[in-house]
Amino acid sequence: MGLFITLEGTDGSGKTTQIEMLKEHFKKTNEKVLFTREPGGTVIAEKLRDMVISKENDIEDVTEALLYAAARCEHVNKVIKPFVSDGGIVICDRFLDSSLAYQGFARGLGFENIMAVNNFALNGFMPDITFFLDLSPKDGLIRKSNQKVLDRIESLGNSFHEKVYAGYKKLEEIYPNRIISLDATLQTDELHSKIINEIENKKLTVQL
Repeated sequence: MGLFITLEGTDGSGKTTQIEMLKEHFKKTNEKVLFTREPGGTVIAEKLRDMVISKENDIEDVTEALLYAAARCEHVNKVIKPFVSDGGIVICDRFLDSSLAYQGFARGLGFENIMAVNNFALNGFMPDITFFLDLSPKDGLIRKSNQKVLDRIESLGNSFHEKVYAGYKKLEEIYPNRIISLDATLQTDELHSKIINEIENKKLTVQL
């Protein structure tokens, strides 16, 4: 069996930078590694992504949650599970924890409801290890606003993103054996080293 790794965090927490550094790291190894993102990863999932993040679309909260679950179902069954089953390592930018934090907690739809629809979509499939890049929403949004025009979710304001952050902190408590919290204010190289060390330790506990 392979390994399924996810990176989570509030917007602007540095996930993209760390993923690029991981790509460079794994270019130097002979391991079978796939990098992907959520929502996305398949033709259908990418189309659903465009629908969800576009500012042009006024989407009901429940519809939003269901679209994320639908995209995730496509992604897992067509891309992630086959690759992991073939002994590969999948590294994904966001996954179920994002839905739990954004729709379950921040949107107020409820942890149990989001878990229920995703359990149906994923049949219980979960990451082996999740890195939560811990950064305050205020600092994260400053970073994002300096980078590009914000999408529909990113532009929801500090109050919403404070709820997202609180949701992630709650998920740390719920999944202490899976979620590893890392200080996102660390220097990028130091943060990268911590991620690599955790991945190497995890590989020792699973059969790759």
